[in-house]
Amino acid sequence: MRRAPILLLAFLLLTGAATVQPSNRLMATASPAAGPAGTNGAVEIEGGAAQAAQQGVRQIATLQPAAVKAPDIPFTDYEFQSEAQLLALANQSRRQAGAPPLTLDAGLSQAARKHALAMLAAQQLSHQFDGEPSLPIRLASTTQLQLDQEGENVALDYDAQHGHEHLMLSPPHRANLLNPAYNVIGLGVVRSGDRLYIVQDFGHALPNYSPAQVKERIVAAVNQTRQQAGQTDLDRRDLAAADNDACSMAQADKLGTAPVRKLAERATVLSYTSLHPETLPTGAAHAIATRTLHTFSVGACYSRTDTYPTGVYWVVLSLE
Repeated sequence: MRRAPILLLAFLLLTGAATVQPSNRLMATASPAAGPAGTNGAVEIEGGAAQAAQQGVRQIATLQPAAVKAPDIPFTDYEFQSEAQLLALANQSRRQAGAPPLTLDAGLSQAARKHALAMLAAQQLSHQFDGEPSLPIRLASTTQLQLDQEGENVALDYDAQHGHEHLMLSPPHRANLLNPAYNVIGLGVVRSGDRLYIVQDFGHALPNYSPAQVKERIVAAVNQTRQQAGQTDLDRRDLAAADNDACSMAQADKLGTAPVRKLAERATVLSYTSLHPETLPTGAAHAIATRTLHTFSVGACYSRTDTYPTGVYWVVLSLE
C-alpha cells in the first residue's frame, strides 16, 4: 500500500530573557535579550486530516524612554577612548564573575554610535525612538554576524568609569553586562557638555557555517534520531533542486512554497527554519524514525528576511 506523502511545516522558536523594567536611575535603561521573531507554526499533514499547532513566542524589548535632559551643547566627536574603557571595564567585571570576555564588533559599534547620536538629538534615553527600527533590525543593518540573542544598555553619565559603576549597580543592566551567553558587543559614546550618552549593544554570535557544513550537521542529527529509535541509517541522496526549494521559502519569507508542496507529492517533507542546524525541530523525530523509509535529501539556504532580520537557515528535509 502506497504511503501517503506528508508535508510538515515547523517554525523556529526563539525565546529571549524575561522582560525586565528599566532601572529607576535617571541615567540608564536596559533592554533584555531578544531573538529574531518567532511566529505561529503549524504541522500540516497533506493528504490526511490530522493537523497539530505549535505556538511560537516573540519577545520584544520593552521601550520606556527616560525623561533625561542634558545641557544643550553640540556634539563634537565620538568618545573612542571612553568606548575602549567601557569595554575593558565590562570584560574585567565578566572575568570576576566567571563569564567569557566580549569581543568588540565594528558593525555593532556602528549601530550603537548611531543610536547614541539619536539620543543626543532627542536629549533623552530610549531603546527606540519614533521612526527608528527595533534593536534586531538596527544590528542586522550594520553587521554580518548571525545573532540569536540581542540586548542593550543605554545610559547618561559623566565618564566611562562612573557609567560602568552605575550600570553594575542596576540589576537589569548588570544582567546584560554579565550575561554569559553574550560573546560580542558594540559600543557608542557621544559627548554633550560634561555628560556622555552611552550605548552598549550585546549579542550572541553564532558560528559562520558554510552551506555544506549546515547540511552535514542536519545529516548527523537525522542519523542520530534514527539510531535512537533503533532504526537503520537512511541513504543520503540529495535532490538537485533541494537547495533551490529551500531558497524559494527564503525568498517568500514563509514555509510551504509551491516547489516544496510539489516535492511533497511524492515524499514526506519536513520544512523549517533554524539557527542551530544540529538540532531538529520539535516533532521531527516521529517522521524521521518511520520504519519504511530508505533515503533522504537535505536542502538548505541561509537568508535574512523581514521575519528574521539577523538571518536564519531555511531547510527542506525530504524522506522517502
